[in-house]
Amino acid sequence: MCGRYTVVTPASGLAKRFNAKEPAEAKPNFNAAPSQALPIITNAAPGQIQLVSWGLIPSWSRDPATGPKPINARAETLAEKPSFRQLLARRRCLVLADSFYEWQATPAGKVPHRILLKDEQPFAFAGLWDEWLDRSTGELHPTFTIITTEPNALMAKLHNRMPVILPDRAAEQAWLADDLSPTAHQQLLVPYDAAAMREYAVSKLVNSPANNNPEVLTAA
Repeated sequence: MCGRYTVVTPASGLAKRFNAKEPAEAKPNFNAAPSQALPIITNAAPGQIQLVSWGLIPSWSRDPATGPKPINARAETLAEKPSFRQLLARRRCLVLADSFYEWQATPAGKVPHRILLKDEQPFAFAGLWDEWLDRSTGELHPTFTIITTEPNALMAKLHNRMPVILPDRAAEQAWLADDLSPTAHQQLLVPYDAAAMREYAVSKLVNSPANNNPEVLTAA
């Protein structure tokens, strides 16, 4: 799964990397957690980085206060589940990040690790998004979820799942394209090249989302 990640690249750097307009209020996030407003690019507005809440609220949800808000969606079953099937066809997004965290089970307890690309550049998780309408106020609430897949060789040592990282700009553009076919999307939702990634153990400060500062990136 993917339950915590980072977006420490400056907003201007994200805008340049993804060729999209940056949100004025974006700030570096060292410990991005569910329910936070985080940068994504949707297929509906591919030229704009938007800050959207992490934790999907389907448009058909009756009560988001009590209903599930999935932060992850399994690539293998997207086309089977009603919550995700329609979104796969019409509401895909890039979730912007530059590393993520995973907790490795050890005899001494769970140890957090930070996983990033070897070149330390920002990248995009494949995601799905939706909008829930609050009928009492008329306000739309956009939300998103991150797609996960089987682990590559590096991640298999830490966990049995990993987020889908789109490998390059061509894949990112394909994921947002209106004409993406079911066959094509499955070809994109695969483990990232382990040889291009690295990881290291970090302080347990990252266990609490309240700790959102550079210290959580320090090697343990």
